[in-house]
Amino acid sequence: MTTTFPHLLLRHATERPDAPALREKEYGIWQTWSWREAEQTVRHMACGLRALGLQRGQNLAFISDNRPHVYLGFLAVQVCGAVPIPLYQDAVAAEMRFVMEDAEIAFAFAENQEQVDKLLEVRESVASIAHILYDDPRGLRNYDQPGLIGIEALLKLGREWEALNPDAYEQMLQALSGEDISVILYTSGTTGKPKGVCQTHASFIGAARGAAEVDRLGPADSIISYLPPAWVGDHLFSFAQWLVAGYTINCPESASTVGIDMREIGPSYYFAPPRVFEGMLTSISIRMEDAAPVKRWLYERCMRLARRVGSDLLDGKHVGLPDRLKYKAGDLLVYGPLRNAMGLSRIRVAYTAGAAIGPELFRFFRSIGINLKQFYGQTETCAYVCLQRDGQVALASVGQAAPGIELKIAPSGEVLVKGVSVLKEYYKRPDATAEVIDGDGWFHTGDAGVIDAGGQLRIIDRAKDVGQTRRGAMFAPNYIENKLKFFPHIKEAVCFGHGRDQVCAFINIDYEAVGNWAERQGLPYGGYVDLASKAKVLELVADCIAQVNADLAAEPGMADTQVARFLVLHKELDPDDDELTRTRKVRRNFIADKYKVLVDALYEGRKEQFIETQVKFEDGRTGSVSATLQILDAQLHPARA
Repeated sequence: MTTTFPHLLLRHATERPDAPALREKEYGIWQTWSWREAEQTVRHMACGLRALGLQRGQNLAFISDNRPHVYLGFLAVQVCGAVPIPLYQDAVAAEMRFVMEDAEIAFAFAENQEQVDKLLEVRESVASIAHILYDDPRGLRNYDQPGLIGIEALLKLGREWEALNPDAYEQMLQALSGEDISVILYTSGTTGKPKGVCQTHASFIGAARGAAEVDRLGPADSIISYLPPAWVGDHLFSFAQWLVAGYTINCPESASTVGIDMREIGPSYYFAPPRVFEGMLTSISIRMEDAAPVKRWLYERCMRLARRVGSDLLDGKHVGLPDRLKYKAGDLLVYGPLRNAMGLSRIRVAYTAGAAIGPELFRFFRSIGINLKQFYGQTETCAYVCLQRDGQVALASVGQAAPGIELKIAPSGEVLVKGVSVLKEYYKRPDATAEVIDGDGWFHTGDAGVIDAGGQLRIIDRAKDVGQTRRGAMFAPNYIENKLKFFPHIKEAVCFGHGRDQVCAFINIDYEAVGNWAERQGLPYGGYVDLASKAKVLELVADCIAQVNADLAAEPGMADTQVARFLVLHKELDPDDDELTRTRKVRRNFIADKYKVLVDALYEGRKEQFIETQVKFEDGRTGSVSATLQILDAQLHPARA
């Protein structure tokens, strides 16, 4: 059995050399690499890197959007026995500096001039960076800093080096082992400095094989690779499963063209975190609000039917003939056009992971015929712990243990994992490794959960985030926040309540959705701060919260966690301001400290509070934004069955 990713590439290039391996859209035209061409590119990149001095055990950082040379570059680095370390492409130079120092980076790959500039800035304080490779040469013609080399020059160097060392490439392949570290992925750092997660070839290949077997993935499938290469989800779906299943990965022209590119490619396999599906639903809601009355009536009527029978039809359950015929008509008039507008018309399997998804959001996509399922895992487990099998999809669970994985719940309620996908170690952090892997080999996930009689795992929240209100009710903030974010007008929510008498919330409005709503209401506004403070907008948010509170009142043990008071923040929570991670997870403790004056105002019964906040801009400049925020009481409901 093939044990490393470069060997998997060689197998595809040998067995199906002319089949498409990668596509990239450039200047509006799709360019294709066959498996043979991909293998040749990797060969020459690896030889070029060896000629530059890249040695076994060294690390090479990648800062780029999804590009063929990134995924092929991972393979070339692995051929050399070195380790690729992808970083988030939207990170500022100061954020990159920690990883560069921690991983002792001597080689780095940059997509374009913007990323080269960041690396040159970082190199002023991290002297170990000797070589900077770049993919897109535009704007770099007059750069003469030492160590800069373009991809084309690297490939040329590799061809020349291989001619002088004809057996070297095969010898490098023979030296590889499945237990070698194949990638280091840095955690998002929600509670401190990021840690480098060392995963082996065997771990990611085991995870990719298990998932591919469950969903029968193969060469006929295709995906669109658009998520950050530094995120473990993209590494599993766009790299590991690509090489295991042999399907085609498609790199969009830019982040802004993903929707168009999806409609052109028509992927059969799709993966996105909940925020992407939330964005799709928001876009649909905006379009339907602007539609003619007849179209709105038809949409609402068809969606009522879809909510009632759509998921049952998808799961192959019994549905009466009249409803089947109505659903077929709805598919022709509404559901089909909706799937096509989102680029999901050819989807056979879709997954969401990375954060909890709201049940209503999940139900919406399944009801219109999209086989959306949940996938549960972490960076430390190759994003692979549980998955939902066809016909066994439950809204409240993340599925059963994936092939090759064992699960159990600790007495504290924490989910423990053992199996093929568990990390080898944290980079240079034996103390941190010992904290998460116990003496019996169980990895401690940090998530609180329960396993039902059918083996389905239900994640309640992060174990450290689950608390209790002063009345003794279990407080799971992420659960409440996901209910709030189902509404297209709410982009982000942060709930507080542990050790308190009641739950209170910060709300971020969705500027596009609320702006569209305001225009139809004839409500003028002059930017985000002004829109967020409008009385009618506050009423709109209050109505959303009242509906969530009604749901919580009907759930066992959740009535006491209804949102009692709230405010709409004067700025969007932003990774550049350290309020969110690069994967857009809320840094709850940081937010509570940064906006302590607002938290105190919520719990002290004030009606308004002035605040001035420092913000960072993308170019590194800083500024401030201030406002007097209105604090409102939310509608509460009595507990009911």
